[in-house]
Amino acid sequence: MNAIPAYLDHLVLATPDLAATVAEFARRTGVTPAPGGAHLGHGTRNHLVGLGGRAYLEIVGPDPEQPEPAGARPFGVDRLPGPRVLTWAISPPDLDEAIARARARGYDPGPAHPMSRRTPDGTVLRWRLTGGDHAHPSGLVPFLIDWGDSRHPTASGLPVTPLLEVSATAPGPQEVAGPLAALDTGLALAEGPVSLTFTVDTPKGPVTFG
Repeated sequence: MNAIPAYLDHLVLATPDLAATVAEFARRTGVTPAPGGAHLGHGTRNHLVGLGGRAYLEIVGPDPEQPEPAGARPFGVDRLPGPRVLTWAISPPDLDEAIARARARGYDPGPAHPMSRRTPDGTVLRWRLTGGDHAHPSGLVPFLIDWGDSRHPTASGLPVTPLLEVSATAPGPQEVAGPLAALDTGLALAEGPVSLTFTVDTPKGPVTFG
């Protein structure tokens, strides 16, 4: 099994304190994440690090410059006790076909819905993604994303820490293996507490986050 899952778009490192987690990432790796932008109306913003190719790490947390959102912030960042690799996203060649294929195989990733983010230079990026009420509760099954005509985040010259490995554990791996197979991901999966981890190569050597 490959150390890096197929169609990987990005990994999500969620945190209740974005500034502190960005600083800690920089301390551990020697690489400072770049500001990504604000998720308008959702109360969050992010910083990004390239992982090589078209894959990247999203560090996401509350945006103190936005008013309180009407509902919960994405990824439940307000309720997290600390930073955690919560979930991940894949970008298959055809989003709608991938959704239909997964449903035919017994796993429904949910419908795709639109989102957007304003970058620091004022550009608005728009994409479609699955998830929401259909998100797998473990976070180990990825959501699907399609960037459409928007510039992909990795095209903006991100700092890079090459991805070496992604792996996951679950108390009942067979319960997660089916949805993962339905999406053709190839994520390395073993038995253990629910956990998603990744390792990157950095100026300070390999560093693992979980």
